[in-house]
Amino acid sequence: MSHRTKMILAAVVTAALVAPPAAVAGSRYWEPKKDETVSILPAGQDNPMIAEGVAIGKDVALYKTSGLGPGGLNTAAPAGSQERYIDPVDLVGGALPPGVTITEAQGLNVLRRIGENLAKVGLSYDDVITMRVFLQNPAGEEKMDFAGWNRAYRQFFANTSLSTGKPVPVPLGTAAPAAPMVTNPARPSRFALEIENLPVNGWLVEVEVDAAFPDKKKR
Repeated sequence: MSHRTKMILAAVVTAALVAPPAAVAGSRYWEPKKDETVSILPAGQDNPMIAEGVAIGKDVALYKTSGLGPGGLNTAAPAGSQERYIDPVDLVGGALPPGVTITEAQGLNVLRRIGENLAKVGLSYDDVITMRVFLQNPAGEEKMDFAGWNRAYRQFFANTSLSTGKPVPVPLGTAAPAAPMVTNPARPSRFALEIENLPVNGWLVEVEVDAAFPDKKKR
């Protein structure tokens, strides 16, 4: 069984990991098998957003991306502007859909770039086990748009029911929840920080991830 399958099982078999057995909860003798990763999920949630932590077994090969920001795809907007880093596929008639924030739109752009980066080494979104997110305040705002980022995140991660395995509808802006852009049960461990200045003018979001390769012996 590949590590990827075990990650999915870790997300679905909630009785084992949402309410960890004593060995997981505190025993120094517990550890994952050498070729698996195990996501420890919060108790009592059918669709948790992130893992409380990820145990990484011996011999699991990891891939770490650099920090990635949104691509400057919206060439109709001025260089260095926030709007420059919106993916035009998210625009309707040249504007963002109702309620979609600039951070949310840049988040969608970044997460697509993450998927492209992973694909170069044969990985996909469901191989991601940890994520680090850096958010800058939108122009004129006093703090980062964490809610907008989370809506973008749910389009690509943590959008299935643990009890049924089926996709959970996700809102885009203020629209009614609909099928996620990418159905993915993976719930990486994650942190998000508010940053005063990201390295590229116009960026509001920068993301880096760690992903685990499936057990090479089982490919």
